[in-house]
Amino acid sequence: MSETGRGKELGARLRSARLALGLTQKEFAASLGIVQGFLSGIECGKKYPSDTLLIALTHCYGINAGWLSDGSGEMFSGRAPAPRHKGIAPLLHTIPEEFPPAAAGAEYVTLPNLPDGCYAIVCYGDFMAPTIRDGDLVIFAPEGEKKSGDILLVNNRWGEPILRRFRVKGEQVYLAPDNPSYAPFIPDAGTRTIGVVVEVWRKVRI
Repeated sequence: MSETGRGKELGARLRSARLALGLTQKEFAASLGIVQGFLSGIECGKKYPSDTLLIALTHCYGINAGWLSDGSGEMFSGRAPAPRHKGIAPLLHTIPEEFPPAAAGAEYVTLPNLPDGCYAIVCYGDFMAPTIRDGDLVIFAPEGEKKSGDILLVNNRWGEPILRRFRVKGEQVYLAPDNPSYAPFIPDAGTRTIGVVVEVWRKVRI
């Protein structure tokens, strides 16, 4: 790959890391002791960061040097820093066995007024239609307080993440789809609650 191509890829990764940290270009540049125009040039692939700046990125923000250089490994070394501003959530394609994950991954979504500590996942299937449709972006809070009527993201006994409405009738707990074509079920020991849905976004480009 040419130097120009490598510079563009590094710039795109740096922009992803900045957004993951919840920082504007102005804030990020100021924290690193560079001007915003230079940072913009790096993110666009028109300029290349110095070795000193690369070291600062790894030491100040824990950005993985290998990931920044060639995309290998995780975005952050160890646990990813929490975003500094509301509105950013890691986008998960699968739910890891250990959740929340030690490192959030490289993809994030930015939405207005998003609560802190949330994650995003894309819904597949029509079990929760019409409330949540196939392809909708679901925002959930891990280990949130649940009450009857809330929509939960759970792992079923086969380890698959599914969305169901939490219902309590007397002392019995049910997990019910909103789509009447499907039947509710009673959770068992293999059903693990991952989080409580706090927002649903339709027709969001990922």
